Amino acid sequence: QVQLVEFGGGAAQPGGSLRLSCAASGFNFSSSAMSWVRRAHGKGLEWVAGIATDDSHTYYKDSVTGRFFISRDNALNMLYLQMNNLKPEDTAQYYCAKRRASSSTWSGAHDNEYWGQGTQVTVSS
Repeated sequence: QVQLVEFGGGAAQPGGSLRLSCAASGFNFSSSAMSWVRRAHGKGLEWVAGIATDDSHTYYKDSVTGRFFISRDNALNMLYLQMNNLKPEDTAQYYCAKRRASSSTWSGAHDNEYWGQGTQVTVSS
């Protein structure tokens, strides 16, 4: 029922930019806080950014603060991640995720639920 489809990934050089998108369906998107999470090859899931039900409150992992910007369009059921000044360590599979309504934090292992296969971001020179 719940479906999150990520797209917009690809290859970029260090210092480059990419914009990721996530199309949501099957739930009340406008009432759900959302996150972007990522998994690098051979690594665990890592929370990257979060956004409240509107654009007024956003949250970021320290290493992406000032470079990545999360946003949403509730009318279109879309979530976005603008990624600037990309670094090789940003290479990962990126997923959008629905934050659990019961969560009081963002980055915990059980704070978000995600679906789909994600979109790959590869940063290399």
